[in-house]
Parts: sequence; structure tokens; C-alpha cells
Amino acid sequence: MTESTTPRPSTLGELRASGHRQKALREEIRDNLLARLAAGEDPWPGLHGFEDTVIPQLERALIAGHDVVLLGERGQGKTRLLRTLVGLLDEWTPVIEGSELGEHPYEPVTETSKRRVAELGDELPVAWRHRDERYAEKLATPDTSVADLIGDVDPMKVAEGRSLGDPETIHFGLIPRSHRGIVAINELPDLAERIQVAMLNVMEERDIQIRGYVLRLPLDVLVVASANPEDYTNRGRIITPLKDRFGAEIRTHYPTELAAEVAVIRQEAHLTAEVPDHLVEILARFTRNLRESSSVDQRSGVSARFAIAGVETIAASALHRATSYGEDEAVARLVDLQTAVDVLGGKVEFETGEEGREADILTHLLRTAIAETVREHLRGIDLHRLVDAIEDGRLITTGEKVTARDFLTGLPALPPEESGETDAYDQVIEALGARSDGERAAAIELALEGLFLARKIAKDADAGETVYG
Repeated sequence: MTESTTPRPSTLGELRASGHRQKALREEIRDNLLARLAAGEDPWPGLHGFEDTVIPQLERALIAGHDVVLLGERGQGKTRLLRTLVGLLDEWTPVIEGSELGEHPYEPVTETSKRRVAELGDELPVAWRHRDERYAEKLATPDTSVADLIGDVDPMKVAEGRSLGDPETIHFGLIPRSHRGIVAINELPDLAERIQVAMLNVMEERDIQIRGYVLRLPLDVLVVASANPEDYTNRGRIITPLKDRFGAEIRTHYPTELAAEVAVIRQEAHLTAEVPDHLVEILARFTRNLRESSSVDQRSGVSARFAIAGVETIAASALHRATSYGEDEAVARLVDLQTAVDVLGGKVEFETGEEGREADILTHLLRTAIAETVREHLRGIDLHRLVDAIEDGRLITTGEKVTARDFLTGLPALPPEESGETDAYDQVIEALGARSDGERAAAIELALEGLFLARKIAKDADAGETVYG
């Protein structure tokens, strides 16, 4: 049934007459996942690099009906992966109108809802809840309480004259309120151990205990969580009994392929200017080099957010230059990369003993990434005529304050090529697919930097101006 074509039942009687069948949460997720897979649809849109590793493990866990904990360093997409689980729920599901826990009309679990069903029968009002409302997320912090997750006695209800033994005096926490839905707890080890203990009954016996009460609520909730590996986090750990109650423990990882890394950056970055593909690739390679460096603390990891923030920073630098110096369009260039390094250095944790060398390490790894990108895209292009022109005394000036048009105008004219041979500038521009002045300037800057890194020409950078000569 869809909202646009068929009116949804609004009472319990209409719901029964419609032939609606109640499904347990895990059955609902399993059926929807298997239907997507059978139809050849991707149940995990927007996730890159997990296709052959994490995703198959997660799919098997969901088919088995297991609660899941994802273990991995920061910025590996754990939270995004958990949020995509919402897409495996039915788009709309019926609930008892006004029920605190979103109970199914066929199966009330609280005393209040049971009483209403007995009193109203088929006239019981039914509301419809969208799947987005059936996902709850909690960032675990050391000050999270049992009341936040499980619940507590509500003093206002007691003040109304109800006794402390009355189950209706309970104010339910996040997990009971996620009944018939998914509750995700990020950074699970940050929960105090006594709070983790409070989750044991919820995950195994599916009841809740509050201040001496044992409320037999048949909760139907999928608990998923994320955590950094325990050998890294100093803030806490997942207690063994709770760890045992998660049916699946899945290790995540950073993208293993460069193309997946670039796809993540392109997908997640919010750009204020155009950033050519080769610059995104440089930042992706730079990030991967940091993850492999012995000078960087790999237990903390180098988040995908590092490269995403880097691309956003160089786009902002390009827009700043275009606005300040009257460029028609804002296009990031190689000269903007240093801005990103200056801003992002604090996002990397270095090994003990590397104090004072952080800038040198970042610069070296960035140059390595640039050299790798040059080899990938400009291999085979003969730039000896450009080198000869520079050796004859020509200087090429660029920098954060130099517009693309001024940079292109200042390039030395190269000697005539042999008949039918393409100009070296044009070969570089064609290899990188450049179209506009900004893209052409970005392409030629990459070639010049490649010549500098190959020690064919010299470079002097100072006060926002870079001179090749």
C-alpha cells in the first residue's frame, strides 16, 4: 500500500480486513534484504570498498537475525553503514496510535496498550510510522545513564498518585522506545561498564529491569553498535558478557582500492568550487600514504574525513582566489594543496619521537602522492622542450594569488613541434581532460610539479608565490 494510491487502514478492524500480516523485526529485515538481492538491487547505496569484505559478513548476520557490532578505526564508514540498515525496513508499518513504544496493533506489550485494545477492540485507532522513525542512534558517552538507555521511574507520574510498583510510572529509555526498530550505539566502549550491564537482559532475555522491577516486555529490537578496536581506545572496553551477546562482530577497514577512496571523497565532500579529478586523486593517495607511514600512529588511523576535509579546503581556496582576483570561475589548482596540508596537519596523530618533524613528514608524503599521480597520468609525454625553455632562463610564476589566466599567459612559448606532433601543453591538457582555463592551468601546474619532483627544474616558493625556473 502506498500513500498516493491506497488509503491505509485507520482502525484495528480495517487493518485485519486488509489482510495485513505482522512480521517480527528480524523477519522483516531478512525478507527485504533477500528481495533486494534477488532483484539485483544494491541494498547498500553510497558504500564503497566493502563489497567483498564487510558487506557479505553483514548480510549473513542480518539473515541470521543477529545483533551486530562493527569494529574499526575512525572514519571507516561504520556509522554510515549502520544508517543504511533503515532501508531494509518496510517503508510504512502500523502502530497503535499514541502508544509510547510504537507497538503493533496485533501485539500490544505495555499495560496501557493492552487495556486500550481490550476496551476499543476493532475500533482501536491505528497510525502508520515511516521507517526513518524506527531508527534511533545514540553516541555513547561516559555520562550516559541507565535512564537514558533503559528507563527510570517518572516522578511526575508518581506525583499524580500512582504507586511506585505501578509499571505505568516508568519513563522508558531509548532502547524500549526503539521497539520494532533499530537502535544504534556509536562508540560502545565509552559506556560505563555498569551501563553495559544494564543492556544484558535487553539483548538476551528481551526484558528490562528498572529500580528493582522486572518488566516482561517482549521487546523486538535490533541492537547494532560501533567501536574502535579495544587495543586502541583508552576510554573503556566492551565487557565480555555484552560482547558475547552480539551475534556478529565485524571488522571494517579503509578502502583497499584507490578508486573506492576517490569515490568516497567525491560522494561526501561538499565543494564550493570545481576540483579536477587529478587533485582529488592526489589527496586520496596522500591519505593512503599516511596510513602506510611508520611515522603515523596507525592505531588511531587516518580517517576518510581527512581527505574529504582536504578537498573541501582546496575548493574553498579556489573560491577565495576567484572572488578576490576576479576570475570567471573557481577551479582548484595544485598551488591550493599546501593550504590543505597547513589546515589538516592536526588531524594526524604521529608516533612518539616524531615531534618537530610533522611538517616534513606531511610534505614528503604529499610530494610522493603528487609524483605517483604524475606517473599515472602523464607517463610518456615528452616535456623536454618545456625544460629547455626554462633552462634558457624563462621563469614561470604561479601561486595562490595568481589567476589561471595570468598563469597561462606567462607560460613560455615552446619551439615548433615536428610536423603533425601535438604541442606538449596540449598533450598534458588532453591527458587530464582539461576544458576551461582553470582546468588547463591546474593540468600544467601538475606537469611543472612533476618536473620539479623529477629534479628537471627548480622551484622557489615563498609568501604565496611559487616560481619554477
